[in-house]
Amino acid sequence: MNCYLLLRFMLGIPLLWPCLGATENSQTKKVKQPVRSHLRVKRGWVWNQFFVPEEMNTTSHHIGQLRSDLDNGNNSFQYKLLGAGAGSTFIIDERTGDIYAIQKLDREERSLYILRAQVIDIATGRAVEPESEFVIKVSDINDNEPKFLDEPYEAIVPEMSPEGTLVIQVTASDADDPSSGNNARLLYSLLQGQPYFSVEPTTGVIRISSKMDRELQDEYWVIIQAKDMIGQPGALSGTTSVLIKLSDVNDNKPIFKESLYRLTVSESAPTGTSIGTIMAYDNDIGENAEMDYSIEEDDSQTFDIITNHETQEGIVILKKKVDFEHQNHYGIRAKVKNHHVPEQLMKYHTEASTTFIKIQVEDVDEPPLFLLPYYVFEVFEETPQGSFVGVVSATDPDNRKSPIRYSITRSKVFNINDNGTITTSNSLDREISAWYNLSITATEKYNIEQISSIPLYVQVLNINDHAPEFSQYYETYVCENAGSGQVIQTISAVDRDESIEEHHFYFNLSVEDTNNSSFTIIDNQEEPVFYISILIADNGIPSLTSTNTLTIHVCDCGDSGSTQTCQYQELVLSMGFKTEVIIAILICIMIIFGFIFLTLGLKQRRKQILFPEKSEDFRENIFQYDDEGGGEEDTEAFDIAELRSSTIMRERKTRKTTSAEIRSLYRQSLQVGPDSAIFRKFILEKLEEANTDPCAPPFDSLQTYAFEGTGSLAGSLSSLESAVSDQDESYDYLNELGPRFKRLACMFGSAVQSNN
Repeated sequence: MNCYLLLRFMLGIPLLWPCLGATENSQTKKVKQPVRSHLRVKRGWVWNQFFVPEEMNTTSHHIGQLRSDLDNGNNSFQYKLLGAGAGSTFIIDERTGDIYAIQKLDREERSLYILRAQVIDIATGRAVEPESEFVIKVSDINDNEPKFLDEPYEAIVPEMSPEGTLVIQVTASDADDPSSGNNARLLYSLLQGQPYFSVEPTTGVIRISSKMDRELQDEYWVIIQAKDMIGQPGALSGTTSVLIKLSDVNDNKPIFKESLYRLTVSESAPTGTSIGTIMAYDNDIGENAEMDYSIEEDDSQTFDIITNHETQEGIVILKKKVDFEHQNHYGIRAKVKNHHVPEQLMKYHTEASTTFIKIQVEDVDEPPLFLLPYYVFEVFEETPQGSFVGVVSATDPDNRKSPIRYSITRSKVFNINDNGTITTSNSLDREISAWYNLSITATEKYNIEQISSIPLYVQVLNINDHAPEFSQYYETYVCENAGSGQVIQTISAVDRDESIEEHHFYFNLSVEDTNNSSFTIIDNQEEPVFYISILIADNGIPSLTSTNTLTIHVCDCGDSGSTQTCQYQELVLSMGFKTEVIIAILICIMIIFGFIFLTLGLKQRRKQILFPEKSEDFRENIFQYDDEGGGEEDTEAFDIAELRSSTIMRERKTRKTTSAEIRSLYRQSLQVGPDSAIFRKFILEKLEEANTDPCAPPFDSLQTYAFEGTGSLAGSLSSLESAVSDQDESYDYLNELGPRFKRLACMFGSAVQSNN
């Protein structure tokens, strides 16, 4: 039997277990097995688990021994170690079977090694027994301190929280074996943070132990320590810091630091003007510092306070206009309170903070002030010029009481004097204008820039100054055989005057028509017309009357006895008259258009007579110019390309007499051109027209050429592309062509003389 040595380190203290070994006489001795050792018999092997302490500092540490029961101690066997860690972490003495650890072991990295052992006969090189596995376990020691893995820690808790309020829980971790004694059992303690905080020793829960005010201190640093081995001597520890911030609650009311504010306002300031600002201070922040300002005392109801929620200021504004002369100073009291106050915090806001505001009114030069905002006056029409209308009044509200000057704008009917008395400057007629909308302006004499204006309304009252008259023109028809008492026309009247009650009119015949006993109706071929004068009276005071004429046509009504026949005949007569007028107008228009067309036709015929060649096709190159041009160098007045269609350069020829040269050119033209009597006649006619017609435009530049084209024996008659200068030619022959060429002869003759 082999003797196996089991070594074990508990908490760093080596323990030697009893050994199972053979005596020198190879007798087996029974030994009681140690606790936690594992004895196993397999094919002659007896081996145990090996427990190796970690954190060994020696380079070679004996762990245990492996022995075969066949080994007699003569060193004939060789022991081999196989598996993960064999040769690198563990080695074995091949002769004795002792196992050594050659590296530092860390249970937290690896706590278990499974190896294999083999015994070989040195003489034969064969395995004495099959391979067997065994386990080496690394036992734990307290070599790791606690660590807080969730750092950094930060917590927020409301200020003024009661004792015991949970803040945060911190947790540390120990890498040691929790099943190996107390190596991983932790204990928490508070190193910094008293007396406001406490920590539960076993859970790491941090709680409030005393109320805190954020306005005094808004954050705290708390240091927590964690110890393993439940804090026993030799325990390892770790610490962490916790930042605890206090959130704000509305436990402070806003307070005015100024008990008195002095502000000023101009009496000319309009309502809504900002006068100044007041400000309270609140130690709270955010929503808890939002304020509302209000007026607590203001008997005049002249001012108001609004809150600027961005700056938390109170803005004093003018609610009603102020008057320095009426009241030059005011005193108001303002208060402030928080906008959001929870019910449980109302005990901190029982009484609002207040301040007093003194407001001084500044005097300014004000414009005149009318006694009334507007004036309404009444005046009768037809009143004479200068009649009294009414009086307006304005005063200077300032202390110096400047005199006032009045004026009326946009009016030619009324005047106003310096006393404000308004009079008429023209006669008024209600039927033309019943109301006048005017504007009265008051200006201070000491300061003409101070001006005030108010509206003035003048109503023109009616008087009965218009007599009634017919409402329309009446043209009445009556049959010649009409009976007495028959109604032939119903008439009505109008009155341009205004009546207090509804108009009533009274109709009567004039005295002349009533007393005219010789009034008779004569039956003749022509329809008689009677003019009846009718008196119309109104109900005005005094009553006015007017005489209106009613025209009555007497006609033959025929058998029907209806006056519509007379009206139809009158309509036919009027339509006939209108038709005759329209026909006369149309005839006049036709005569005018005929005269215009005749004139245009004569002008067109005149143009055809002056230029008959335009309507005849001679198939010639005829060029016509309306100006003389500027000479050979003038290339802008006309297109030279049109005149350069011929490439024949004319030769210089001696000038002959006018008639001889014309006859010579004429003969040459006849030699090369068509032998036609019509063509010869045309050229002679053109030459005759040019000499005799005084109306041929232009008077000295119209020339008609019979150009035969390129290769003509006659050559080009143009001076363009001439190889010979015109300075050597004589233009005296132009004087022989007649009075029509005197201007050309003068021009060319003077040009030659100047060149010479």
